[in-house]
Amino acid sequence: MPVTYWCERAWLPDGVVDGVLVEVDGPRIVSVTRGEPGGARRLPGLTIPGLANAHSHAFHRALRAATQTGRGDFWTWRDRMYEVAGRLDPDAYLRLARAVYAEMALAGVTCVGEFHYLHHAPGGKPYEDRNVMGHALIRAARDAGLRVTLIDACYVAGGPGAAPAGAQLRFGDGDADGWAARAEGLAAAYEGQPDVEIGAAIHSVRAVPPEQMPVVVEFSRTHAAPLHAHVSEQRAENAACVAAYGASPVELLHRHGALGPRSTAVHATHLSETDVELLGGSRACLCMCPTTERELADGIGPARAVFDRGSPLTLGSDSHAVIDLFEEARAVELNARLATERRGHWSAAELLTAATSAGHASLGFPDAGLLVPGAWADLVTVRTDTVRTAGAAGLEAVAFAATAADVRAVVSGGRQIVEEGRHVLGDVGALLAEAMEELR
Repeated sequence: MPVTYWCERAWLPDGVVDGVLVEVDGPRIVSVTRGEPGGARRLPGLTIPGLANAHSHAFHRALRAATQTGRGDFWTWRDRMYEVAGRLDPDAYLRLARAVYAEMALAGVTCVGEFHYLHHAPGGKPYEDRNVMGHALIRAARDAGLRVTLIDACYVAGGPGAAPAGAQLRFGDGDADGWAARAEGLAAAYEGQPDVEIGAAIHSVRAVPPEQMPVVVEFSRTHAAPLHAHVSEQRAENAACVAAYGASPVELLHRHGALGPRSTAVHATHLSETDVELLGGSRACLCMCPTTERELADGIGPARAVFDRGSPLTLGSDSHAVIDLFEEARAVELNARLATERRGHWSAAELLTAATSAGHASLGFPDAGLLVPGAWADLVTVRTDTVRTAGAAGLEAVAFAATAADVRAVVSGGRQIVEEGRHVLGDVGALLAEAMEELR
């Protein structure tokens, strides 16, 4: 049955407009017009399209504020992450991911790209259903009211010339052919289901030898599926890649056909000018995760330079140091100011496009992230009367002042999943606490 929402203000393709009626029928927008509210459901504040979290590792949420003592770097943080990975089973992962995705919904996210590599039981023994962990993540997203792109990652090495060890044994399928056989089963299980996309990932140049990359690329091509990869997050990663293969990670991915319009390079922090040209020229998306990149002391990547060469910008919360796409968006601009000592690298519209339509497209949902007829009915209403947003105006209020706490209402695929800041699952904080208590 059709439902009409009246948006006090809404961000449409031609700008912010007052008094907008959005008619929804099932999961899609039927019409977008201007008018009086009448009997429509009122959405006071500024309504924008649903947000796309283009890079998530759900189980990393268990590390929030748990790795802040002492000193270290990415590699010491990774050791703690492996400890958490070693304790998860399918049931525990379902409960944790459901709560994490509900937290995302409270922050205005309507679609998540889950970069999934925790495939098997401890020691690497396959579960009876080799995709049971992936199924748990998809069920969790559906329970929380989100669409999901499960980006199934190939992970078959512990580094150049090294076999997986320890917790990494849970990630691998022996070789890329073994990964593809399992991933084909996952793709078949969700074929034709409109709220789920099955993507592919080359976890990193550390985890997939170059001669095996074409198997993953072919899966993406055959299924017209997103293809993501962690790229040049750490200087040590670049040095090891050059030592082993005589090329940077970007150059290696380019040589083996892994860059193109369906591809997304995640982080891309430490790039040469050649890398920038190769990424931009391929039209691969660039997914920045600034709160994680500062959490792990990665560095500040050249996002604007890659964008100007042709790569769309997308955003992810990655390790979930926080889950707030508005913070991710403005951090792209603020990081650039720190790096260059200049202001004004990105407009509010560019940053929010990264969080909406560009992000959805990178996850295989090009018909989402816009308030237009025929698009997915995803509406996120941000309060404009809080201590953060009062007195601010337009998109700048959202991009540079609002936080996830200012999200008032969320409609995802035509279903209202957040009303007055409360998720349909109830107390999400309690759900998170209960899920993480199991992991201690």
